Amino acid sequence: MRACQRQAVPYTPVWYMRQAGRSLPEYRAVREGVPMLTACTRPDMVVEITMQPVRRYSVDAAIFFSDIVVPLRAIGVDLDIKPGVGPVVAAPIRDAADVRRLRPIEPGDVPYITEAIGALVKELGATPLIGFAGGPFTLASYLIEGGPSKNHERTKAMMYGEPELWNSLMDRLTDITLEWLRIQVGAGASAIQLFDSWVGAVAPEDYRTYVLPHSRRVFEGLADLDVPRIHFGVGTGELLRLMGEAGADVVGVDWRVSLDEAARRVDPGKALQGNLDPAVLFAPWEVVERRARDVLARGRTAEGHVFNLGHGVLPNTDPDQLTRLTEFVHEHSAR
Repeated sequence: MRACQRQAVPYTPVWYMRQAGRSLPEYRAVREGVPMLTACTRPDMVVEITMQPVRRYSVDAAIFFSDIVVPLRAIGVDLDIKPGVGPVVAAPIRDAADVRRLRPIEPGDVPYITEAIGALVKELGATPLIGFAGGPFTLASYLIEGGPSKNHERTKAMMYGEPELWNSLMDRLTDITLEWLRIQVGAGASAIQLFDSWVGAVAPEDYRTYVLPHSRRVFEGLADLDVPRIHFGVGTGELLRLMGEAGADVVGVDWRVSLDEAARRVDPGKALQGNLDPAVLFAPWEVVERRARDVLARGRTAEGHVFNLGHGVLPNTDPDQLTRLTEFVHEHSAR
């Protein structure tokens, strides 16, 4: 929390995106036979899976086990998470009538969220819990494309060709995202992260026109809650300054841009998060250590630094590498 607020810290704190799940054998054991979206609605499973990496790695923060499409499912969108594919939407959005069907989300839609976060806060004690949501652009892309997309052609066609429809959709998704995050903070989350995973597909000027106003409204809508706000996207090196302008306290950086360069691109008054390439963890330990040392050195050029990967933990990652990496970051940065 201090690092997010650009305050002095005894060592660089560390957590990992997608640390709760995928690569952990104990996660696979708990999830066996249980669909992803079912797991996300069972408080006992949410608590157990969120806690697993905290116990194993001794990271400095937990991140709530959920998925960015959970709030969409909660308001009645017909979607599922297909193994090996990702979120798949049965009836993609095509017109204004489809947009109007996206109703606001309310706490009563997601009682399992409040229950799980309340239990987690008690179990975590002094360890912060990070809540999260998908950015409006990324949610819009899933809803328009019907699932993951390489080129986001339908999304961009609406954005460029039907700007009124686009902004109507983004307004609704912004309202849903903001309330989803406020529910998590109200239940006890100590910080939030907005994952705009697909926004790197957008050019800077298009980001400023079609995305920035909506992301900014999310962060402004959380300002009264006094919790650190983190903003992360993939392939967003050219957007870092604009993402900072959106209003987050911490800008997440993927592995494509070094942290010292990111510090030059982001306006003053922001901490940085990142950014070891997740694939480095498959290399011998001496390579991991050398790369982590470099990330820490470059991170010292930022006003605050939270060590993380440049994207999520890959499914076949050796958990022992992450345990060793966490210990190294703590010990080396303390020196």
